[in-house]
Amino acid sequence: MKRFKYFLLTVILFASLIFAPPALADRPKISKNPDYITLTKELEQFRSVKATQGQLEGYTPEQIDQKINELKLQKYAFESGIDWGQCTNQTGQTIAIYGPEANLDEDEYSESAALYFLADGATTKDRWNCKGIYLPADVNAVALNPDRPGQEFIGDVVLKVPNGTNLVLKTNPDTGAIEFNQVGATILKASDVNWFIPKVSQTIVEAHVATAPTKKG
Repeated sequence: MKRFKYFLLTVILFASLIFAPPALADRPKISKNPDYITLTKELEQFRSVKATQGQLEGYTPEQIDQKINELKLQKYAFESGIDWGQCTNQTGQTIAIYGPEANLDEDEYSESAALYFLADGATTKDRWNCKGIYLPADVNAVALNPDRPGQEFIGDVVLKVPNGTNLVLKTNPDTGAIEFNQVGATILKASDVNWFIPKVSQTIVEAHVATAPTKKG
């Protein structure tokens, strides 16, 4: 009888290991993710402005409401386990992007990033975190916004890709400017991030072999 009980206990334990969802057990705490921390603080800021009926430079009350909804959606994506962003290149040329450091453990968060190159027509693969895109100083770009006129600017900036979104870059055939949907994306000066900034022209970027992991087909 004792042997039978021991055997039954072993079977139950083995079954629990097989059928238990390992992704939930192994998922790191998002509260340690610097992007999640920043996102939460930003959401609290906009909620505070709305609650006190205050004003925020560059935002109308309607735009504050939309920003809150966007941030809530990003926060939901984080809390649902989507702790990665995605990049799609439809510019007609290779672009420089940022992703995880090569020797970083899967359950480790880092504010740093490594430089990769994404070929034209390619999309970074699922669950590989495309953190940002570098636009050289000789690139003209337009940040499209559904509620405001497009923001035109010269490069030497980093486009920060929020988790749970796919940032798509396209080239306007008439103007030659690179366009992207700004919803969720943050435009940062190269000096605002501690990532390696190549400081080269787009021609030099274009000459590099694509190194970013991409989706197949």
